[in-house]
Amino acid sequence: MLKQFAKAVRQYKTPSLLSPLFMLGEVFLEVLIPYYMRNIVDFGIGKSDMNYVTKTSAVLVIFALLSLTCGALSGTFAAKAATGFAANLRQDIFRRIQTFSFSNIDKFSTAGLVTRLTTDVSNVQMAYQAIIRQAVRALLMFSFAMTMSFRLNAQVSLVFLAVSPILGFGLFFVIFKVHPIFVRAFGAYDKLNRVVQENLHGIRVVKSFVREEKETEKFTAFSGEIYDDFVRAQKRVAFNTPLLQFCVYSSTLLIAWVGANRIVIGQMSVGELTGIITYTMQILMSLMLLSFVFIMIIISRTSAKRIGEVLTEVPGLQNPAEPVHTVADGAIALENVGFSYVNDADKLCLRDINLNIASGETIGIIGGTGSAKTTLVNLIPRLYDATCGTVRVGGRDVRDYGLAALRREVAVVLQNNILFSGTIRENLRWGNENATDEELRAACRLAQADGFIERFPDGYDTYIEQGGSNVSGGQKQRLCIARALLKNPKILILDDSTSAVDTATDAGIRRAFAQSLPHTTKLIIAQRVLSVLDADRIIVMENGSIHAIGTHEELLAQNEIYREVYQSQMQAGGDFDVPA
Repeated sequence: MLKQFAKAVRQYKTPSLLSPLFMLGEVFLEVLIPYYMRNIVDFGIGKSDMNYVTKTSAVLVIFALLSLTCGALSGTFAAKAATGFAANLRQDIFRRIQTFSFSNIDKFSTAGLVTRLTTDVSNVQMAYQAIIRQAVRALLMFSFAMTMSFRLNAQVSLVFLAVSPILGFGLFFVIFKVHPIFVRAFGAYDKLNRVVQENLHGIRVVKSFVREEKETEKFTAFSGEIYDDFVRAQKRVAFNTPLLQFCVYSSTLLIAWVGANRIVIGQMSVGELTGIITYTMQILMSLMLLSFVFIMIIISRTSAKRIGEVLTEVPGLQNPAEPVHTVADGAIALENVGFSYVNDADKLCLRDINLNIASGETIGIIGGTGSAKTTLVNLIPRLYDATCGTVRVGGRDVRDYGLAALRREVAVVLQNNILFSGTIRENLRWGNENATDEELRAACRLAQADGFIERFPDGYDTYIEQGGSNVSGGQKQRLCIARALLKNPKILILDDSTSAVDTATDAGIRRAFAQSLPHTTKLIIAQRVLSVLDADRIIVMENGSIHAIGTHEELLAQNEIYREVYQSQMQAGGDFDVPA
């Protein structure tokens, strides 16, 4: 994990090194000041030598200015290094997510990934800046101040060693008691983000069912969990500072008492005592700063572990060592295929699938909810790998192809497909970024989308809101179909992607496909029998298996499930009484 984080430093190695280097200069000069103050008291004021006081004071002013400059430079470089490190880390996480298969994405919740990219990265960023600046300052200040204190008077400075075990106990108490609380708190953050995302995404449903109060209660519950955890953690953290102050101020009183006695008997000067007391305050500040850094590291440790889980996650799908880059045609073959979402051969949701589809054939797929229709077609573009058996496209095992090459030739219009923020033109060019305006219009005509697009005042430059919230469900589906057609694929999969359009539009899409895409293999998942009536063959799915395959007429005559679905829909009247 540390290697993964170190890679994120990249071009910010120089400021990451310069920050502690300038901090060394700042602390060194700052620690020299009490030493020279001792000289002013003992050799200037004590001997009434104002010339010495003036010269030494000038040196102290120079030291102070140089220390200020070094501190400012250290802060500047630390800020640049930390923000750059965080930017690289976010980029690395996002790039890693892009390599994930669906199985990897299923492992991490969307809310959890968002938290890792935002809150967790911010925590690690603050910890990184604290380590290269505050931690360096605290350690250097403690070491230098302690060294200079012993140099002034070793016997008096031994008082510091007496309180070291107590300080160590305080720090370790915070580490071991607080870390588990932060682990639990960041888990609650994931839940909170999930509630917010679900609420905002489904705000229309929330309002239509008058669920505002319930959603608020849910949010309040998770927010309360975070509050309780952080209060609990802060109670333990708060114990550390009073303990630290007690130890250091006790040390100061002891030093003052011992020093005063030694001054009386002539074994110590006033300047030495003044210097040691000043170093005591510097040691106090360094220990308080070190305590703060420890707390930051404890918080970031949880965040770093969560980020590391993403960075070290191995993508579930890998390109072969020597990938095939060309798909010969749209032929599909499945041989003894089974699939489990938990990769367990004893828990298959798709089983004993044997199927051969010729290139250019149109296949309809129907079945009840949970019959694994979507799971079946997800194996063709290798969105998932089959748990057992072989899936072939163009005569080759899909695992022989490079993922990009295979997916360029297999276009999938998912049941809940997404449009992105941007114009209609920009959304369509996801299918082919180099598509001409005429190609865009041709794809939209096939998808029966050209009519409503041209009615928009801005036409193809109409802006689509996030998720396509400003277009209807049917319009969104037709735009997604057009986007898929622009890929000019060898295989086109429509996963119930005309469910929101009327039967006339559905029929128009099917006619356009039959006339303009004769060589493209088309797999159409549908709930309406009418959507697959003119398919070359229709597959009936039940409980994760193929129950029957045949034409509409064959299935109507021989398959009870298909006949019942057809008759129930035809008896509903209206939409179903005029086949296309």
